Amino acid sequence: MSISHLFLWTTAAIWGFAFVAQSIGMQNLGPYSFNAARFTLAALSMLPLVYIFDRHRASDLRLTLKAGAMTGLVLFCGATLQQIGLLYTTTANAGFITTMYMLFVPIIGLFLKHTISRKTWIGILLSLVGLYTLTVGPNLSIQYGDSLELLGAIFWAGHVLIVGFYSRKVPIVSFSVVQLVVVAILSWIMSLTTEQPSWQAIENSWLPLLYAGIASSAIAYTLQAIGQKNVAPSSAALILSTEAVFAALGGWLFMEETLSQRELMGCALIFFGMIISQWPRKPSVNKATPVAS
Repeated sequence: MSISHLFLWTTAAIWGFAFVAQSIGMQNLGPYSFNAARFTLAALSMLPLVYIFDRHRASDLRLTLKAGAMTGLVLFCGATLQQIGLLYTTTANAGFITTMYMLFVPIIGLFLKHTISRKTWIGILLSLVGLYTLTVGPNLSIQYGDSLELLGAIFWAGHVLIVGFYSRKVPIVSFSVVQLVVVAILSWIMSLTTEQPSWQAIENSWLPLLYAGIASSAIAYTLQAIGQKNVAPSSAALILSTEAVFAALGGWLFMEETLSQRELMGCALIFFGMIISQWPRKPSVNKATPVAS
C-alpha cells in the first residue's frame, strides 16, 4: 500500500467517524446550530489551504463567487437533511444511505446524456436491493430519518456533479471556502430563527464541532487532494466509499449502536453494490505494442 492509498483510507475513516461527531454534537445543539458552528469552523480552517494551493492561480473572482454560491446552496440542503436525519436514525444507516450518492451520480448523469456501463448498472441494482432491505419496514414504510438521509444523498450527488463542472474553471480550494461560507450563513439564519443556540451549548459541543468542522474538512480535504494525485479515480472512489463502514464502526464503538441481521444484510448489499460499480477497469493492452520487461 502506497502513502497515497493510506491518505485516502485515512480520509474515509475521518469522514465515517464524522457521523458520530455529528450525532453526539446534537446532544447540546440543534441541527441548524451545529451545522452553523461546524461550517464556520470549516471555512476558517480552509483559509490557510487557499494560500497553499491557490496563491499562484489566476482566477475569475466573479465566477468563483457564483460557483461557490450555487454549490453552497446545494451543499446546505444535503448537509441539513443529513444532520436532521441523524436525529431519527443510526450513524450506520446514515453512513450507508448517504454513500448512495456515488450511485445517484451516474443516474442523474443520464439526464445530462452520460452513459452508464453494465457493471455500474449491476452495482446500482444491488445497492437498491440493499437500500430496500435496510430501510423499508412493514407495510412498505420507511423510517423518517432514513428518508431524510436518502433525499440528502440526492443533493450530495448533485453537489458532486456541480463541483465536477466548476472544478476545472475556478481555483478549487477558494471555491470550496466560498461554498462553506454560504452553508454557514444559511445555517446561522435558520439557527437564529428556529432554534435558540447559546455559547454555553457550543462550548459543551466543542470536541464534536472541532472534529466535524476541522478534521473532516481541512485535514480530510488535504489528505484527499494529496492522495488522489497518484491514485486512479475509480480506485480512489472505491476507497472513499468505505466511509460508510467506518460510520457503522464508529456508531458501534462510541454510541453502542447495533444492527439487526436484516439491517446488516442491507448494509452489505449497498456496500458490495458500490464496490462493483466503482471497481477499476482493467486497462486494455495493445498487442502490437511491445511491453518492457
